[in-house]
Amino acid sequence: MNPKGKDRQDIAMATAAGKRNLITDVAGVRVGQAQDARIDTGVTVILPDTPVIAACAVAGGGPGTRETDLLSAGAMVDHVDAIFLSGGSAFGLGAADGVMAGLKEAGRGFSLVERPGVPPTPIVPGAILYDLANGGDKNWTGIAPYAALGLEAFKTASKDFDLGRAGAGHGARAGQHPGGTGSASAVTAEGFTVGALACVNAFGSVLMPGTDVYWAWPYELDGEFGGVRPPADFAMDPDDWGAAKVNPVLGQNTTIACVATDAPLTAAQASRIAQMALSGFSRAIRPVFAPFDGDAVFVLSTASEALPAPDPLTVTRIGELAASTLARAITRGVHEARRQSVAVA
Repeated sequence: MNPKGKDRQDIAMATAAGKRNLITDVAGVRVGQAQDARIDTGVTVILPDTPVIAACAVAGGGPGTRETDLLSAGAMVDHVDAIFLSGGSAFGLGAADGVMAGLKEAGRGFSLVERPGVPPTPIVPGAILYDLANGGDKNWTGIAPYAALGLEAFKTASKDFDLGRAGAGHGARAGQHPGGTGSASAVTAEGFTVGALACVNAFGSVLMPGTDVYWAWPYELDGEFGGVRPPADFAMDPDDWGAAKVNPVLGQNTTIACVATDAPLTAAQASRIAQMALSGFSRAIRPVFAPFDGDAVFVLSTASEALPAPDPLTVTRIGELAASTLARAITRGVHEARRQSVAVA
């Protein structure tokens, strides 16, 4: 896929952030968000225009997911209608019901055999983060609010959306700092796009100990999270976790994410890229993938017909871009949440 006259180093140097620097720079992808400030929680929906190839990789020791078995190799269904990310711990898995309601009304879903009067079944995998102990009034009565938030998020899906304290990242914490929703994108010289969205509620810290420098600073594009660089004499104890959460509790810490690309991937290629994308977590958060984290990432391929099918080298490049773009998305989410917190104070 190398353009004529360019070597791989030239191509890498030509990669830049997309127009919005959001996952929605990938054609055919929209994002919807809804949050409840009183409860201090929210839902994010990644909505492709048509069913897309999808995969999932889970690395945390305490995940909370829905419908991810459908994305395993050999399963009958490998296309999805939407992905949801939600606060609320296991209560948040109900967000899928609202997203499914919106998709059903739109006539979208999977049918093995189409029959009159039998609606197709929307395929909506997703994951949750634990924000129940992060503040807000969680003492709701009756049915949890997440199905309603899921439907609201579905209805608001668009190309533009808020970062920081928004959607599933509304009530999140990242170590001892505010967590949030972040997104980023990268466009290569060949014209394919990789975008990422993350909702960050991590146990670990995104900042280097004793500094205001983000771990992901080497991957930053155009000063998107402040442009701060480590001092020349920076040194650290390998066992120093910096501003990680002081009292981690099992199941209460998670970063959940989605990567999208317009490269036409097979299900197997999407699965490999999901595995590679996991390294984006470790580039932005330290420590990560702990027993009390529920870290998970989804990968979507909108399969643009204008792009050639990727060969193994190109799949490798997409996987590496998925990792670095995800690291940027994670960092932008916390950076924007920190800025918003200072503005409120």
